[in-house]
Amino acid sequence: MRVGVLGTGVAGTTIATKLLALGHEVMLGSRTADNERAAAWVASAQEGAAQGTFTDAAAFGEVVFNCTSGTASLEALGAAREENLAGKVLVDVANPLDFSRGRPPRLSVCNDDSLGEQIQRTFPDAKVVKALNTVNAGVMVAPEKVAGEHDIFLCGNDQGAKAEVSELLQSFGWGPERIVDLGDITGARGQEMYLPLWLHLMSAVGGPNFNIKVVR
Repeated sequence: MRVGVLGTGVAGTTIATKLLALGHEVMLGSRTADNERAAAWVASAQEGAAQGTFTDAAAFGEVVFNCTSGTASLEALGAAREENLAGKVLVDVANPLDFSRGRPPRLSVCNDDSLGEQIQRTFPDAKVVKALNTVNAGVMVAPEKVAGEHDIFLCGNDQGAKAEVSELLQSFGWGPERIVDLGDITGARGQEMYLPLWLHLMSAVGGPNFNIKVVR
């Protein structure tokens, strides 16, 4: 499968590298076609890796991952162009973290809206699925970094899109019983509002390699 990954930060390159290892073709997208971090990733990656602009990566991908900074995601997806996202599964990994007032960051949107919902409203023909935003990048693609059973969440309006994302998550190592479907895209509110707690937990446990389990 061809996958476009928007964003050259840790989440984007980690997901892109895992997708390559699973045999997918991946284009890493950024604001400019000659982005240095994207070029370094391509140089260090295996066959099937490419780089381009947000527009290039969105056009290339049969599935698109949004791994851009949450406060810049709508702008980045606008640069990717609506026609390149229409009809495609768009996996939104971003969190709306606002560092304008320093650390810890605030959420730029919360309570009665979410970044995932904003993306779905702005790109109504895309099939937005919120996923992977509640764990560290390394845990996203290697859940075995955390001992024992623990859960990952997803939500979205399109059942078929969620099923496709669930298959990708399973290929990353998440067992089907560990994938919790929170319903439609409004579930993104809870997923994103978990981040302030996640940041405090990271400090409390001394690192980012942790997760939570829903005990039934």
